[in-house]
Parts: sequence; C-alpha cells; structure tokens
Amino acid sequence: MLLRNLNFHRFQCGFTPVFWGSRSSSNVPLPDIQQSSDESVSEKQVKPERKSVVPSNSRFIYPEFLPDPKIEWRNSLREKLERMDMIQRRKHIDIPEFYVGSIMAVSSSNPHAPNKATRFVGICIQRLGCGLRANFTLRNVIKHIGTEMKYQLYDPTIQKIEVLRLEKRLDDELLYLRDAPNEYSTFDENMEVEYLPEGSPVPVNPLMVKLKPRPWRARWERKDMKGLADLGLEERFYERAKELATPWEKYDLMKQYRRTIPEEEQKEIFAEVYSELHEVEVMRKKMKRKKVFIKPTKTV
Repeated sequence: MLLRNLNFHRFQCGFTPVFWGSRSSSNVPLPDIQQSSDESVSEKQVKPERKSVVPSNSRFIYPEFLPDPKIEWRNSLREKLERMDMIQRRKHIDIPEFYVGSIMAVSSSNPHAPNKATRFVGICIQRLGCGLRANFTLRNVIKHIGTEMKYQLYDPTIQKIEVLRLEKRLDDELLYLRDAPNEYSTFDENMEVEYLPEGSPVPVNPLMVKLKPRPWRARWERKDMKGLADLGLEERFYERAKELATPWEKYDLMKQYRRTIPEEEQKEIFAEVYSELHEVEVMRKKMKRKKVFIKPTKTV
C-alpha cells in the first residue's frame, strides 16, 4: 500500500523519491548540494578581493602598528589596546605619510612660548619604535648650530605634523649627517609645502653626503651606508672593516625570521587598521574640498 501511494505521488508530482542510505540515491543528481558548493567557491573568490583592498605598502606607511618582533616583549592584549589608542589619536590629528629623509614641520604646545606653541622644521634622520613608543627625530641647523628634536609620534602635546617635502633617502638612518657639513642639514624655517601628484610613487633622493674629516661619532666605514661618498680613509681602515663584516647574516633565515612579523599577522593587523583609518581619510578629504570651495555670491 505504501509503495502504491509513492508511485502515484511520483507520477503526479514528476519526481522520483529518494530514500537516504539506499543504493538508488547515488544515481540521483543533487542540484542543491551543487549550488551550495558553487556558493562556497564564489565566497572563496570574494575573500581575497576584500583582502586586496588593503594597500600593499601599509607596512611602510604605518610601521608603528606592527608589534615588536622580540617574542619576550610580545603581549597580544597590550598590542590590541595600543592599536585602539593609536587609531583614536589619529582621528584627532592628521599624521601624514613620511619616511627617513622627508622634510617635516612639527608644531607642539609650549607654555613658555609667546603663542603657547613652537614649530620646528627639519629633516627626518631616524624613525624608531613600535606602538605608542614610536618616535622620530628631526635635524636642522639654526644659527650655525646643529639642532635635533626627538618627538613621540603619538604625543598628545603635538598639535600638527606637516610633510613639506615627501621623499626617501638611500639609507634607513641619516645619523651620519651629524658628521657632515651644515649645508646637508640646513633648511628654511618658512619652507612651503611641495605637493606630489596623487598616486605618484615616493621619490628617492640619490644625494651622496661628503663627511667632514675624522674624528666621527661612529665608524661609518664599518657600516654599509649607500648614501655616503668616498670617505678618503687609509687602506687599513677598510681592511679592518672587512675583518669585522658579517656578510653571512643575510643568508641566516632564522635570524631574519626573528626580526620580522609573519605576513599573515601583518595582513590581519593592517586589515583592522585600514578599515578604521580609511574612513577618517575620506572624511578629511571631503572637509578639505569644502574649505577650498567658495560659494558664489549674488551680484546686483
């Protein structure tokens, strides 16, 4: 009786009943399962597209968001809280993109100044630290005296950070400017901003610095500095530098691994950071356009 009712229902509705676990079920097409598999494939194809929205140069623009590579100094909860504080700070102050070699101007509060604020212009010679401990150093020659100012990037006393000339140098540090003539570190305090076309790459300044005669603050012949001209030293200095050199370190994979953050962790961090900062940058661009636009007035 049951089989007769099933056969009647099959002819009326136009489909064949399937009993789970029976042999006949293996020959029946499964459109629903195929559709779900297509959806899963499409989801896999969409996920990398979302990840690709994050710029590939984020680790150069926001290097301080990467945690310290030393394992003994790592703490996931502290790093998460610091990133939240850094993002909130960036919502109140515009911290532009800059590199070692960029000409910058920093305005900070000073209760002893006439206007309760001071502005320092100089070239960025060093950028260190991660998290809330990120800092950078500016150098300029004022009244024939080399002057340096070290700023904490997320210091609440900083009112404004300007990049007057965005460029890079051949080295990651320019501390050798301390042993160079003043002309390499002298910049006008009233220097105007030099704008780059939107979307253009950051230019690299190939300037070769000529140092003063010895003594120096460091053994620059022992450091692989690409932005230094011929030092003019005796041969024994270069021979000693070769004896102390460690060219095999670039092949030490474990040492490089300890100095870097895994790429998967970098993508996760910058996806979180970029999702927050991108909205802030869009709003700032809109506000700049509103300030530039002048509403026309009616003329009688």
